[in-house]
Amino acid sequence: MDSSSYGVSHVSHISNPCIFGAGSSSSPEKKCNLMKWVSKLFKSGSNGGGGGGARTNHHPPQFQEDENMVFPLPPSSSDDRSRATRDKEELDRAMSLSLADDTKRPYGYGWSQDNNSDFPRPFHGGLNPSFIPTYEPSYQLRQPQRMCGGCNSDIGLGNYLGCMGTFFHPDCFCCDSCRYPITEHEFSLSGTKPYHKSCFKELTHPKCEVCHHFIPTNDAGLIEYRCHPFWNQKYCPSHEYDRTARCCSCERLESWDVKYYMLEDGRSLCLECMETAITDTGDCQPLYHSIRDYYEGMYMKLEQQIPMLLVQREALNDAIVGEKHGYHHMPETRGLCLSEEQTVTSVLKRPRLGAHRLVGMRTQPQKLTRKCEVTAILVLYGLPRLLTGAILAHELMHGWLRLKGYRNLNPEVEEGICQVLSYMWLESEVLSDPSSRNMPSTSAATSSSSSSSSNKKGGKSNVEKKLGEFFKHQIAHDASPAYGGGFRAANAAVCKYGLRRTLDHIRFTGTFPL
Repeated sequence: MDSSSYGVSHVSHISNPCIFGAGSSSSPEKKCNLMKWVSKLFKSGSNGGGGGGARTNHHPPQFQEDENMVFPLPPSSSDDRSRATRDKEELDRAMSLSLADDTKRPYGYGWSQDNNSDFPRPFHGGLNPSFIPTYEPSYQLRQPQRMCGGCNSDIGLGNYLGCMGTFFHPDCFCCDSCRYPITEHEFSLSGTKPYHKSCFKELTHPKCEVCHHFIPTNDAGLIEYRCHPFWNQKYCPSHEYDRTARCCSCERLESWDVKYYMLEDGRSLCLECMETAITDTGDCQPLYHSIRDYYEGMYMKLEQQIPMLLVQREALNDAIVGEKHGYHHMPETRGLCLSEEQTVTSVLKRPRLGAHRLVGMRTQPQKLTRKCEVTAILVLYGLPRLLTGAILAHELMHGWLRLKGYRNLNPEVEEGICQVLSYMWLESEVLSDPSSRNMPSTSAATSSSSSSSSNKKGGKSNVEKKLGEFFKHQIAHDASPAYGGGFRAANAAVCKYGLRRTLDHIRFTGTFPL
């Protein structure tokens, strides 16, 4: 299994986003310049005399320079202009002086004249206006429109949020995953997309496909996990040592929400592999004969009738001990081409399913006598049809080599060419179109045979085809010198020279042609 460390790049985690509100100025000045000057110019109301009854005559307005000093205006003027004209001119002068004082005020304060009833309005006539002018921050009148980056509407004077150089309504700043507003003080940013921290972890932090928890970090703070090279099944490293069941066929680990089947010899089988599993010798006979036909279609007919038996793991291991010849793939051998006379216990009757276990198997000991160079072919029971067929194709090639007089071959050559035949048979089963094969290991003679074999069996499910691809992947990427290195050397020779010329070269030299 591959060991990987996982990290997330180009991701920012933002704390305390900037939140703004509508600008509010300090309270308006209690006295505005305009009214200050007006009050200096005019003093209205009744005469300051004693408290008798109402007076019918009014003194003319007086100029108030200081609160304790009053200077009476001259009773007459040489100016022949009307009183209203002079009052208007004095008012205009007062407003001009007030505006001049505004330039000395701190920036941001001015006199607003609009239709808002809260703001001062220009008065028409009369020297005693009944309003008090107020001021507001001038940026409220001059600020540009703020457009929300979420709904593309004007934000106005309400609360808003600034992030990534854009403004948002609070309800428009949403997580790109769940689409709900982000209200927390911290959030995650990937590129220009904001996320809740929990949503971002769901999207980017890998989960174990066995226990379905987030894969923990190691001592260095990195996310470390194991990954199957074909199935891409990611899981915590601890599951390799905590007795989690592994399918004996496809090598996938058992998930906590799915229960594997347990075979009587202790092996586990996943549900997908169980669908096409062959569990007794009688059920395997049609497959065995179809593979013999496949060899005959390549002009490699096996004249002798070689017995084939499905056996349990213990029986297969016992047969390996009694076999003097052959190279066996450890840690577990799943097939054997037997050359010695032995008594082997085969599976006579298939077991039945019961509580995720195969129970009720009936076995029978069988005495194998040597009638030719090959005594029998033994295959481990309970494997899927395509894997059982691939093992049979491999062991039949061992039998063919011995029957045809190929002697004393080194393991790389013998196991390598047997793996090529196994791969070719799998290829013919998985691919319905011979022209779409990935590895051109078959010769022209095999094309018609493989296509006719595929047509006789009909179409296969996608699950079975995927399993077939996995078994091919196992052969092509085997790391052992004999099975893996031998296959790659043999396949290169068959691709270059064809199967027949490669076999002839092996017969005469014991090596692959270069």
